Amino acid sequence: MSKSFYVTTPIYYPSGKFHIGTAYSTSLADCIKRYKKLRGYDAYMLTGLDEHGQKVEEVAKKRNLTPQQHVDEMADEAKKLWKLMDIQYDDFIRTTDERHVKAVEKIVEVFLKNEDVYKGNYEGWYCTPCETFFTETQLVDGKCPDCGREVKKMQEEAYFFNMKKYEDWLIKFYEENPNFIQPESRKNEIFTNFIKPGLEDLCISRTTFDWGIKMPNDPKHVLYVWVDALTNYITALGYMSDDETLFKKYWPADLHIVGKEITRFHGIYWPIFLKALGLEMPKELYAHGWLVMKDGKMSKSKGNVVYPEVLISRYGLDATKYYLLREMSFGQDSLFTPEGFVERFNSDLSNDLGNLLNRTVGMINKYFGGTIPEFSNNSEENEIDKEFNTYIIEQISKIEEQLDTYHISNGLAEIWVIISRTNKYIDETMPWTLAKEDNKDRLAQVMFNLAETLRKVAILIIPFLPETSKKMFNQLGITNQELKTWDSLNNGKYEIGTKVIEKGEPLFVRLDKDEEIEFIKSNMK
Repeated sequence: MSKSFYVTTPIYYPSGKFHIGTAYSTSLADCIKRYKKLRGYDAYMLTGLDEHGQKVEEVAKKRNLTPQQHVDEMADEAKKLWKLMDIQYDDFIRTTDERHVKAVEKIVEVFLKNEDVYKGNYEGWYCTPCETFFTETQLVDGKCPDCGREVKKMQEEAYFFNMKKYEDWLIKFYEENPNFIQPESRKNEIFTNFIKPGLEDLCISRTTFDWGIKMPNDPKHVLYVWVDALTNYITALGYMSDDETLFKKYWPADLHIVGKEITRFHGIYWPIFLKALGLEMPKELYAHGWLVMKDGKMSKSKGNVVYPEVLISRYGLDATKYYLLREMSFGQDSLFTPEGFVERFNSDLSNDLGNLLNRTVGMINKYFGGTIPEFSNNSEENEIDKEFNTYIIEQISKIEEQLDTYHISNGLAEIWVIISRTNKYIDETMPWTLAKEDNKDRLAQVMFNLAETLRKVAILIIPFLPETSKKMFNQLGITNQELKTWDSLNNGKYEIGTKVIEKGEPLFVRLDKDEEIEFIKSNMK
């Protein structure tokens, strides 16, 4: 029986179109799921939308729509984008789903029964975009510490979750699980700013709007954001429903992927909610950075937003995904520039990978009529080949190490090291000279090594560039499915006599730098 693996993305606030930075989380989760499936895991991926709250109500009102009409439209847009990006999620949770609403009501009843929730009066500084209350000391220059926007002083009757009750437990949990949040800097931030000063009880209800799940014991109160939103990770699996099969199979989650701006909620509130319910903790929380522009975060008001649809329609899905996954270093902010996008495309995809495949297929056709030739296995292995093949094996281990720890950008970089080394191997062996010298056996061995390494590259890029991988297998003439598996990286071999394609189309046609930079800039909004 295969081992299960459960990966989640944040559920997104349905305000409008997703830009490429927002799409990163879901692309990351998708590629990790694909990788795990290649490694034999029963992998399950969840994404969705956080559809309740005051800000949704306000946006809908501005659009002359009901909140439900607005979120229905946004859900359709999100699903269209994920289809365009070939995101292979297993479930799409919406917090307006009846299954979620019923489960949340039952969860709150547990909190009430266990006296984790109490009624009081709240006075504090409220940020509407973040739907979060802050104390005076938590503000930064009098503004929201998360988004930097203006806050309003508000007072109202509310229900609170008793966070202080679990403070000692939370500190002990982190002492025993120091790697729960990655990278470590994110954990240090929430400890310094929120845990060490002492936890504040969390306001979990509002009475000034009604777009949300009602408090089961007091329907004039509406739950807002975090009890509603965070519990999606378990309600989507059927927790508190008549059928908890998926919950029993996949919980605890192996990996929560979130943006760094919501680390606090996932690193403090979520573990405490789970503890209060008597449930196991997720295994890891990865808080990634932002894809930013030279003038800061992507913002419609700045006119610097880049949408994935624009890049995909012009450059293809694989090129767009490659840029996102390669450019975003583990846990760090990364800079998007049109120049950087075009450079990655031309250098990595067109020059390095595309030319390597084109050269190899072309030489096999030129020297051996398009067929992978036999060569002598009796002669002592050439020292160049020995070093080359050993290097590739060692490099695959490095790639697995990076991907197993979710350092996806590093993993891609290590794959491109193989591509670079293989291009160097061509220069070292000089097939054109071997052909002139009529050294057929040696030339055949070189062609085999090139084709075999490209087969391995095609496998390695499956989680990230699936369509490019298919094109590579096609041009290399590989139809045996066993030779497309991750296991075959170590125990498979290219089949002698395989017929490569007579003339393959370029994987990535080199871009005109100036023209494409101008195109991307002109499509920022």
